Amino acid sequence: MSGFHEVRFPDAIARGATGGPGYATTIITTSAGFERRNVNWEQARGRWDVGSGIKRRTDFEELIAFFRARQGRAYGFRFKDWTDFGTPAQVPLGVGDGTARTFQLVKRYTSGGAEVVRTITKPVAGTVRVFIGGVLRQTGVSVSTSTGLVTFSSAPAAGAVVAAECEFDVPVRFDTDQMALSLEHYEHGTWGQIPIVEIKL
Repeated sequence: MSGFHEVRFPDAIARGATGGPGYATTIITTSAGFERRNVNWEQARGRWDVGSGIKRRTDFEELIAFFRARQGRAYGFRFKDWTDFGTPAQVPLGVGDGTARTFQLVKRYTSGGAEVVRTITKPVAGTVRVFIGGVLRQTGVSVSTSTGLVTFSSAPAAGAVVAAECEFDVPVRFDTDQMALSLEHYEHGTWGQIPIVEIKL
């Protein structure tokens, strides 16, 4: 049975990853050369190759243990995307209505008048700061590091803007069940490609 392990892929290896967000778009071209583009995914899905991050024998050994513990593609895990792992200051999560006590962490990307809202489900423990009406809330609030849900002991007042900032990981899994290892010499080994892909939880 598949599942998710709340453990992070080794940072030293992740730092050398290549990849990023991707979309699925179907393009239909007419005989006159006009296009119709159908957006299949509203949200991007990340994909990376972390093979270039292996630099030392200790990396090699740690990777083998990590891969075995996740049983290839069976179990998801946390991954730090070094190109995008934090939110700006005080990202709006919603507006209080006097009743709602739970809000979802998000990151907002804006460009040219368009905004994309990304759900953050794996915030890093100790990095989340929550605000109500611009004031830091230090008590009466809890944050789940496994879901990204922010829960208040009492509902924020109607009209109060709830905001937060944090660092976060991406939930991913290996996209292969087979290691392809090569030990070049005692101190250095390689795995040509180590594909990992974002999973939606």
